Amino acid sequence: MSQERAVAASAVRLEELSGWSQELCRRELPSVLPRLLSMYQHSDNWIEHIQILKIIVEMFLPHMNHLTLEQTFFSQVLPKTVKSFDDMMYELTSQARGLSSHNLEIQTTLRNILQTMVQLLAALTGCVQHICATQESIILENIHSLPSSVLHVIKSTFVHCKDSESVYSGHLHLVSDLLQALFKEAYSLQKQLMELLDMVCMDPLLDDNDDILNMVIVIHSLLDICSVISSMDHAFHANTWKFIIKQSLKHQSVIKSQLKHKDIVTSLCEDILFSFHSCLQLAEQMTQSDAQDNADSRLFQKTLKLCRFFANSLLHYTKEFLPLLSDSCCTLHQLYLQIHSKFPPSLYAARISKAQQEEIAGTFLVTLDPLISQLLTFQPFVQVVLDSKLELPCELQFPQCLLLVVVMDKLPSQPEDVQALWCTERQLLEAKTRVSLFKAIFYSFEQCSGELSLPVHLQGVKSKGQAEVAVTLYQHVCVHLCTFVASLHPSLFPELDVALLNAVLSANLITSLLAMDTWCFLSRYGTAELCAHHVTIVAHLIKSCPGECYQLTNLSILFRRLFFFMAPPQQVEFIQKFSPREAENLSLWQYISFQALPAELRKQAAQEVVGVGIARCTEWLSNSRTLGELDSLNTQLSALLAVCNSASEALEIAQQTAILEIGSQLWAFLNTTLVTGQPYVQQTLSLLLSLLGFFVQTLDPHLISQVVTLQTSLLQLEPPDHVCLAVLDFVSSLGNFFIPQAIQDKILPNLSSIFALLLADGNWILEQHTLEAFTQFAQGTNHEEIVPQCLSSEETKNKVVSFLEKTGFVDETAAARVERVKQEKTIFWERFANVAVEEAKRSSLQPCAKRARRELPAEEECGSALQAASVALEAVELLLQKSPAPDWLVVKLEMLQERMDRLKRLVLSGGP
Repeated sequence: MSQERAVAASAVRLEELSGWSQELCRRELPSVLPRLLSMYQHSDNWIEHIQILKIIVEMFLPHMNHLTLEQTFFSQVLPKTVKSFDDMMYELTSQARGLSSHNLEIQTTLRNILQTMVQLLAALTGCVQHICATQESIILENIHSLPSSVLHVIKSTFVHCKDSESVYSGHLHLVSDLLQALFKEAYSLQKQLMELLDMVCMDPLLDDNDDILNMVIVIHSLLDICSVISSMDHAFHANTWKFIIKQSLKHQSVIKSQLKHKDIVTSLCEDILFSFHSCLQLAEQMTQSDAQDNADSRLFQKTLKLCRFFANSLLHYTKEFLPLLSDSCCTLHQLYLQIHSKFPPSLYAARISKAQQEEIAGTFLVTLDPLISQLLTFQPFVQVVLDSKLELPCELQFPQCLLLVVVMDKLPSQPEDVQALWCTERQLLEAKTRVSLFKAIFYSFEQCSGELSLPVHLQGVKSKGQAEVAVTLYQHVCVHLCTFVASLHPSLFPELDVALLNAVLSANLITSLLAMDTWCFLSRYGTAELCAHHVTIVAHLIKSCPGECYQLTNLSILFRRLFFFMAPPQQVEFIQKFSPREAENLSLWQYISFQALPAELRKQAAQEVVGVGIARCTEWLSNSRTLGELDSLNTQLSALLAVCNSASEALEIAQQTAILEIGSQLWAFLNTTLVTGQPYVQQTLSLLLSLLGFFVQTLDPHLISQVVTLQTSLLQLEPPDHVCLAVLDFVSSLGNFFIPQAIQDKILPNLSSIFALLLADGNWILEQHTLEAFTQFAQGTNHEEIVPQCLSSEETKNKVVSFLEKTGFVDETAAARVERVKQEKTIFWERFANVAVEEAKRSSLQPCAKRARRELPAEEECGSALQAASVALEAVELLLQKSPAPDWLVVKLEMLQERMDRLKRLVLSGGP
């Protein structure tokens, strides 16, 4: 018989079977089913496949033994069914690009294939429905071919529907009705399959690896489907996720070690982020359009609920499988950072209304808080958050800071071991290190330069009887850090002390200030003895500093602030331990505000400091007066200035006169050359200007003339900024001083020259201080004719007028300001990263190669050395004009002359 006749004969038999009764089907099942299965296996016609499959499912499946379905039916039919579906899908995709309204043949072919695929899905749906209808509890082993085959077909269908726009090349409308039918059938099939799988039971006491593997495959197949349908049907997508989570938890005891937890968590986090970004886009569109579109508003609400659903799903999954999520901690960490980087008040946030911010925060963001609570005790999460090599891009640095604050807020309710987990630095076996929470807070805070300078504002803490007010990032971190310190377990204070000291010594001023504020809170919150202990430690650190540096400046500020919190008995002990009668202790007393002391102690300490300071200054004046001793002299002058600024009322008239006399005598030794060439002399000049400015009303007018003349000459040589600032302080104090007529011609022109030079300076800090000083001088002076003489150009006049009228500010919108701050932050971050790389290179275990020594000294180095020698000789010449030469000076000069002759011969000969 030919193939055509065989097919025709089988078709006739299939038509006959379709008319059989249920009773006949049940009776003939043993003899007919094998023939139908054989026909199915040997047929290559898709239409006949479907006919045979439909007859088996609709007429004979109800009479099969459900315990043997896998062997008698599913294992024999479904592999061929899946292959036929894949062949149809391949044919469909291959010919789809030729689809057009003019090519009716291809159009008919494609529609026939789609109709056949719809029928195939319907037949599979019938299989699943039959299982659900006939069994109350299902053993997966008895049907294990069915779920995997159905899920394969469903995924292929959804992928095709998702890609249909590109597959059908603009002619989608010709087959859209059948594609919709195909999607609906796949949708229905998956719902039926999930209902079936919900009936599966797995005995936790049985160790059936095949059953476990099958369930794991099912869950991960559904996970793949989730990634396909996420943008097609939000409700269906959510229901699929709900089923995945439900089945994972239902069979947790059996499959937990086999599940790919990282894949599930990663996919869930991706869906959370996608939904959240969609929510923000809708909110942004609604904010920009002003008019409230009901459709947009409803979609926003649905998307927001979807965000909450996904977040709750993650929360539930994390709670149940936490011990197995060590390799998902980085993903969870990034999820938190990414969400907060796109939400106000982040610089990189979407621009949405306040109402929508509150709605998103109250509906969605609140679910992230319990997530952090769950992860708080999980060591791998701690490692990720506090990783010493954690490098975050600019937009994630602010969220990292917020996360650390959230962790800080949660730790007080945790036991000591959890607090220790976060607050101690550790070295793991894998050579990974993590910093303490304290160190991480300061480091993260330091990275938020843009948010601090803008500044961004965060939700404040509600107080009883007071309305909630927004606070800056600095206030937010400072308040929460101090609150945490107040509840810290005593065993962790050494870690806190180390972190505070490191932060105080930071080159970043705002970080140092935060550490100081925290330290001061700690000293006030603790006992008087603790405060005194802190003051003593800082005092010893200051005395051990080798010289001027920013670390010394930071320590001196902290020392000055802590001293105010000391109780009087401890202040007495401090004075006994660091007596102001000893000159070496003036390095401390120069930083103390005497206002911190009670009246009697203040008077005693101030007079002792002045007595020692005057004695040491007098000793320097009467002895060698060498430049090498200026460092010690400057310390005495600084201590005297501290007394004048904070305890002048405690000084007797004789002491005030002595200070003024010392200042006048020291001034006589200063000249332009010395100041420009020696940093210590520059510091001496600045201190003397402050001292003389304090006594300006009692100064000799001729001394004032000398001071102003030197200042004018000095400014023309562009001295360091701190010298310029000292000059400004002095000349602004002259606003209340009446200059005698006899020397006005000497002083007033110089004053106008000083202000003119500094007002024209391009340094914005100097410019601001100069405008303030000039305003103070102009408002107080009786010599009004000098004011217009200071305004040497039209530009300077406009600058002063703008300052006085508070105009001339850059007109910058809020959005423009945010963009500028973001750009500045990026630049700072890149420079910081480069500096960190260089520091890492320098701190390498391998020593740097020594630089080759050059045969000839560089020209600039020779010039610098000769300049220093010249300045030293001029200083000696100036000293000889005012006092007799010591006996040893001639011998020293002869030795210098011999060395100069040798140098000259060396230069002329061209070598040694």
